[in-house]
Amino acid sequence: MDNSQKFALVTGATSGIGYELARLFAKDGINLVLVARNQENLNQTADELRLINSIQVHTIAADLFEPNAAKEVYDRVKETGVEIDYLVNNAGQGEWGRFFRTELDRDIDIVQLNIVALISLTKYFLKEMVSRNSGRILQLASSFAKTPAPYAAVYAASKAFVLSFSEALVNELEETDVTVTALLPNATDTDWFHKAKAENTVTYKETPLYDPAEVAGAGYKALMNGDAKAEPGFMNKLQNAMGALMPDSTTAGMAEKQMESSMKEDGRTATSHAASARERETIGSINGDSKTYKVTI
Repeated sequence: MDNSQKFALVTGATSGIGYELARLFAKDGINLVLVARNQENLNQTADELRLINSIQVHTIAADLFEPNAAKEVYDRVKETGVEIDYLVNNAGQGEWGRFFRTELDRDIDIVQLNIVALISLTKYFLKEMVSRNSGRILQLASSFAKTPAPYAAVYAASKAFVLSFSEALVNELEETDVTVTALLPNATDTDWFHKAKAENTVTYKETPLYDPAEVAGAGYKALMNGDAKAEPGFMNKLQNAMGALMPDSTTAGMAEKQMESSMKEDGRTATSHAASARERETIGSINGDSKTYKVTI
């Protein structure tokens, strides 16, 4: 298949799952529009992707926490004159802590990033895809989309929205050749835990994490197949299936145990994923790349 004229837009493209998805597009010769906050990381990522294949790589530095950022991204894409064949709404963050103690501004920012920016980019590019009856969208949900998650209440609720929204679009688009895929990974070895201030949780310090490349591979395959959903990993699928049979109160209790503070003195202290580690070094101790929030547990 000749992909030389095709373009994929990936948000949160400089680390974690987004970075690995961008690599997969590059390997298939699909041109890229990379969106992230830090221009230095964007430039380095673009250079790495050009080494994989002879593709065009455009970069857009944008802070999707900002209400107008999604429209600005769309306008920048239109200025380049390219059509987006694949939209990947990967950018997202969470915040660890009891909801009544986390900062309201941070919670609202998470809703802005995980929901409002995703809706906006989907609206802008989906209209064009439907008009030409061609296109694929990948939405980053989470295994938390299927269960209430104490200590990550806003994040889990935002991902439940992403899953429900995506499933509704699947039905709306049945008579077209446009597809929407929801990716539901379990805990993955990225900088998400650092940005969420969740590096001292049982999940992060004590349990195995999924490889971002493995998660991206499952999502990419599902996207290209036009599947409605992808749940990477056997244990992830099994846990989701078992959780569907349990009352929410039970699954919430299980999630709470995983998100509690770890009493273990040793254990994982930082991501082993190179691009995610680079992201962490870039933002240092500044949460969300541009803002600092306090949290009291």
